[in-house]
Amino acid sequence: MSHAALSVRHKGLITGTVMLASILQSLDTTIANIALPRMQGSVSATQDQMTWVLTSYIVAAAIMTPLSGWLAGRFGRKRLFIISIAGFTVASALCGMAQTLPEAVVARLLQGLFGAALMPMSQAVLLDINPPELHGRAMAVWAQGAVAGPIFGPVLGGWLTDAYNWRWVFYINIPLGILALLGILAFLPESRGKRSRFDFFGFATLSVAIGAMQMMLDRGEFKDWFNSREIWIETVVAGLAFYLFVVHSATSQQPYIRPALLRDRNYISGCCFIFLMGLVLFSTMALMPPLLQELLNYPVLEAGIITAPRGIGSLVAMMVVGRLVHRTDPRFFLGLGFLLNAASLWAMTWFSPQMDESLIIWTGVLQGVGTGMSFVPMSAIAFATLTPELRNEGTALFNLLRNIGASLGISGTVALLTNNTQVLHSSLAAHLTPFNLAAHHPQVAAAMSSRDGMAQLNHAITGQAQLISYINDFYVMALITVLSMPLLLLVRKPRASKTSVQVVAE
Repeated sequence: MSHAALSVRHKGLITGTVMLASILQSLDTTIANIALPRMQGSVSATQDQMTWVLTSYIVAAAIMTPLSGWLAGRFGRKRLFIISIAGFTVASALCGMAQTLPEAVVARLLQGLFGAALMPMSQAVLLDINPPELHGRAMAVWAQGAVAGPIFGPVLGGWLTDAYNWRWVFYINIPLGILALLGILAFLPESRGKRSRFDFFGFATLSVAIGAMQMMLDRGEFKDWFNSREIWIETVVAGLAFYLFVVHSATSQQPYIRPALLRDRNYISGCCFIFLMGLVLFSTMALMPPLLQELLNYPVLEAGIITAPRGIGSLVAMMVVGRLVHRTDPRFFLGLGFLLNAASLWAMTWFSPQMDESLIIWTGVLQGVGTGMSFVPMSAIAFATLTPELRNEGTALFNLLRNIGASLGISGTVALLTNNTQVLHSSLAAHLTPFNLAAHHPQVAAAMSSRDGMAQLNHAITGQAQLISYINDFYVMALITVLSMPLLLLVRKPRASKTSVQVVAE
């Protein structure tokens, strides 16, 4: 492989092209978040319905990522790149043209389906065009590209939304996609992997289980949960599909997820950690834009600027820990990273209408540092003891669980936010009468006699209920992060090796 790698022409141009493709995909995990409040008004949707715009993309990418390796072997990596970039670019244009919520969700679903292969394929290309002794450097470049999206996404999304409108958050992908497509056509050599049997039944049952579960979570609040026949149907379908998947995996000779993966204690621990990281990190990223723009009245561009330092903290931490992880027990960095995440979430419970930007910025940086500090050792722990023949499947499952965690986290926290807001609004309003206000707030009591005054008072109560609900969400995520730390006791110390760290991200 070394000689083949050294003989590749245009190595720098290939690297730049595939990194542009991966940045294109990672950018859309965050760039749309900042535009959601503006997009919500255009498509006439509620805040909990707008989570479908995020979760449809994440779920589609999660389902299709494990399929990308088989598709590359079946049709060729270059052809898969071309189809993926072209499809992603067209889907981005459809997102920008969407006039209704269903149109936006379907377009985002297509974005996730076509974009799922871009990250794993760019990783494979960089490994192929570099000799083994440069794989570490190549993966460092790839990892930095993966976090470029979270760094520049909020700022770019805020600027485009403020200077133009939210549709340009998606239209910006069109020139970038065309540039990446031309680079792939011009510079990427064709390569074919070995054709292998793919467990379509296992893939189908797992996909149905994930999709039905996501529908249940997204529509549960709107349909009053298990008082609705639809929610019962989606729950039964999800449970039945997952049951068929488990039975098929246990009895098939070549299942979608081989049981050997589940026998590696370190790998299972790493998968649990990446699931929890996806749940906590993406939930926070989904909650911050509406909190800042709708409740705290930050302009969209300023909201993007003050949330961007989270990505910078993550990038710096990854660069530092990547150099030290070989010399230190990776469990130390993983535990410290989760502790910093918990501390940042606990600090977010101090948010109030009177705070300035500094609290938002430093809590974001702290969470970014914790995430970056956890990422590299998490990969080391998960893949250090996994046999080489299982790594391709292990990588796919690793990314799948992170995306599922992100999807569940976004749906769960938004549903909790909506429900708590309603409960707290009722509780706060029940304690307000003209009589108990007259003693302490006579002007407010007088205002309650007019329709405009009642509307203003109701708006103030709703804002208080929402802020308390956001704080409750941060408390819950901090508690989940702290409770997950005892999983470190199940992890065995990986053997020190230069090849022990396999950076895996999407």
